[in-house]
Amino acid sequence: MHHVKIHAPYSLDFQNPFLHLWYPGHNESFQEYPVSSWDDYGPVFELDINRNYFCFKFGDKSGTEIKWEYLERCYGQHLGLEVWTVIGHNEVFPQRPAEVVGSINDLCAEIYPLLRENQYLPDTDVSGQGVVAMLGATYLKDGTTLFGFFHPRAAQVYLVGNFNDWQSPYHSRPDPTKFLPMKLYRGYHGQPNIWALRTALPDPADPKKNNYQFLIVGGVPLNDKQQPVKIAQDPYARRYGPDYNRNNCVVIDPSVYQWHDQEWQTPAVDRLILYELNVYGFTDQAPDLPAEIAGTFRGLCQRIREGYFQELGVTALALMPTSEAPTALSDNRLGYDPSGFMTIERDFGTCDEFRALVDTAHQHGLAVIVDQVFNHTSNYFNPLWQLIYDGTEGGFYFSGSTPWGNRVATEKEEVQNMLIDACKMFIKEYRIDGFRFDATHSSWMDHTFLRRLAYEIKDKGFKSDCILIAENLPNEPDLNLQGYNGYAQWCDAFHDKIKALLREGIFRDWTDNSPTHLGSIFYFSKDFFAAHTNNVVNYCESHDENSVPYEVATRGDGLIWAPAKERKARLGLFATMVALGQPMIYMGQEFGVERPRNRIDLDWPVFLRENHYYQWTAGLIRLRRRYPGLRVSGYDPAPEGKFAWLLGPWLGEKHGRGKNVIGWATNPNGKPWERMVVLLNFEPYEVMVDLEFPLPGFWVKLADIDGVNDLPPEGENSLDHPTTIKTSGHFGGFVLPSSSGFIYKWEAPLH
Repeated sequence: MHHVKIHAPYSLDFQNPFLHLWYPGHNESFQEYPVSSWDDYGPVFELDINRNYFCFKFGDKSGTEIKWEYLERCYGQHLGLEVWTVIGHNEVFPQRPAEVVGSINDLCAEIYPLLRENQYLPDTDVSGQGVVAMLGATYLKDGTTLFGFFHPRAAQVYLVGNFNDWQSPYHSRPDPTKFLPMKLYRGYHGQPNIWALRTALPDPADPKKNNYQFLIVGGVPLNDKQQPVKIAQDPYARRYGPDYNRNNCVVIDPSVYQWHDQEWQTPAVDRLILYELNVYGFTDQAPDLPAEIAGTFRGLCQRIREGYFQELGVTALALMPTSEAPTALSDNRLGYDPSGFMTIERDFGTCDEFRALVDTAHQHGLAVIVDQVFNHTSNYFNPLWQLIYDGTEGGFYFSGSTPWGNRVATEKEEVQNMLIDACKMFIKEYRIDGFRFDATHSSWMDHTFLRRLAYEIKDKGFKSDCILIAENLPNEPDLNLQGYNGYAQWCDAFHDKIKALLREGIFRDWTDNSPTHLGSIFYFSKDFFAAHTNNVVNYCESHDENSVPYEVATRGDGLIWAPAKERKARLGLFATMVALGQPMIYMGQEFGVERPRNRIDLDWPVFLRENHYYQWTAGLIRLRRRYPGLRVSGYDPAPEGKFAWLLGPWLGEKHGRGKNVIGWATNPNGKPWERMVVLLNFEPYEVMVDLEFPLPGFWVKLADIDGVNDLPPEGENSLDHPTTIKTSGHFGGFVLPSSSGFIYKWEAPLH
């Protein structure tokens, strides 16, 4: 027999309350208990019970009929002998729930003037009531730190850290003088769901005073002591500490870093030439870098300072995930299993080293785009898992699964807030130029969320020029069918078709190398999903795919031959650079690396700058940057006179009928000296065609599969070069060698 005391809240608003008790699974009769007493919390029921588990609900006998509370609750002896209940939740708490002290917005007036430079205070509002949640750990000018934590089901939340000896009522040797209980505020939707505390104890500069976590009482699963108590990481943490066993969060001062990129401006979308890379893999095997910086932010920063990317000519670094991920400790360091959406991967470096990377990139003319994995989380270390327990597997932050892990509940506004805040934080504190969002198909991510994200960041002016790219595979039109609305998309239609053509067969079972859709994929995949050239990112290699040399060699003996693999790889890169839309190359593609899927370690050429493949790639990129005719942009350039087909499998016999050949002319601004012609042959044999040049005169060959020779001052080409075509317009019998590509530019009229 044990004596149990149960507290009901005043908010129950019953005049003559009683407690209705029963034992589930037994045929025993129901029992009723009247109020034993009242305290400042509400009615108290005291019971003498000889069972360690029972169910109960509250009723009211003040009227002619019994009025019942709709919730049923269960008591277990593990909760202790005195428990509390709250209105609207069926949970039973072992500790008195905190009382609401006011609105979270009450803190805004005193907090905003204390914000430090280059510091983001989470401000995305789900309720439409101007709620500024102020979540995470924000180090203020007066030396205090504001801690904010969202939890709508907890009874109490304590801040614990090395600055208070990790003290709470559940410490093995509790010291109440060091407890740091957080205050409960009304936040999202006007409900009590945001916990906040401002304290001077943490010191961001001192590792012995800057580690923290939250201890949650109630609203979490039972721990190994059968208590509803959980030590939790902050979803808004900027960084985890060095101890991988504890994964403590760290208070960060983002204002310490001194920026030097004041003149930087994010480039327009149609100026992007993306270079996707993995921070670890890009320099891990670099023979010229010290071991302590190889595979880190510092190693990549060193490459930027050396001018590698400037020489190559790309305009944006597309970084694979930089957030904390368990795979960062493995040989397959892709990072697509995040443990936190705002944390920085410890293996790559510090937060300030990441800032230095972005700063250096900007000073060298490079935008920085970060890969955000919002569709799922790690199954190995997952701070969000059952952080808010609501009876479902995984709890509040999850809704089902994906092929790669637990599906994040992006359909919930509160979850959306966290993810939007993550993007805003990267923009404000790291000056990131844009984001690529992993696996955004509606099966794995709510598209309402993506549209809201674009609205919050671009339309509301937080960063109106922010670059947003979605990996919306397989393609769904709803993100951009109505025109350019802020999202570009990885174009798998382009990728799959090009790979099939280069393999001379089938790619992924559904895309073949037939002439079907050949024109559509080069004309910014308009027939597939896009309504603007800005909506398309074209690529034939990425972190998810085999390299072209590796891929084509799987087709048969004929393509195992090294020169054949290289020619196919060059053609794939050539096609990527000339297609309408934004080109992207993957690290190592610029010098023809052969790698299987997801291999990220690079085998660097010993004499890179003497590598002919690299020089050819750099020359091709310079052509795209120099000539407007290679980056035609718009909603539909053909009717505007900016684009016209010359060759294609749908045209006449002399213009490529039924063959995998394609060619077009561009006239981006109506100026004759900007006119260009692009020709491609994907057939494994030469094809003879007739060309109808759009303007008579001298057409200079700037590039083919083997080399690039630009006009002065970038090159030594001229009207007198043997490869220059002199024509009155019609040019018959032009031979396209097998697996070939050409770029011609109009230079002068006929004399």
